[in-house]
Amino acid sequence: MKIKLISAAVLAGLLFGSQAAVAEESLLWALMTPLRQKELVPVENKLYKQECGACHFAYQPGLLPGKSWQKLLTHEALLDHFGEDADLDQESLKEIYDYALANAAEKSYHKRSRKIAISTAEGEPPLRITEVRYIKRKHHEIPDKMIRGNKKVKSLSNCNACHTQAAEGVFDEDTVSIPNYPKY
Repeated sequence: MKIKLISAAVLAGLLFGSQAAVAEESLLWALMTPLRQKELVPVENKLYKQECGACHFAYQPGLLPGKSWQKLLTHEALLDHFGEDADLDQESLKEIYDYALANAAEKSYHKRSRKIAISTAEGEPPLRITEVRYIKRKHHEIPDKMIRGNKKVKSLSNCNACHTQAAEGVFDEDTVSIPNYPKY
């Protein structure tokens, strides 16, 4: 009954186009998602995992908004993908592009992806996961020597160096183990 009332209120707000409807839609999203989970959807596409994972950690698409994936996954962008030629044939690129957009942060029910979507909603879309405000905020207390100065980590982009269950989409603090700093 409660969900029906909330649904009706949100629908009414959407029909009238008010800003309050946007806030109510976010609330409804949270309330009506019984499967909503804290972490991220793991990478399930074999081609995405194979092609992206060949050079770096195969980041879950929920770590970036769709507008970022739209910029990153073009033929031109992949010719110089952070200094590397990561070009793909047209068919593979389309499959990976479609997968990334379908699973982008704003399309996910998962709490972390929703926070990323909110933190990237305005301004220029980030091209690096390390540029996402939410990600920066979650890592701001970690001393630079533990990341850049750590030969086993080197960068925040090396997620799976510290997040022991990153491949499964689990990034919570209980699964973090910073190499060379086991007590941190």
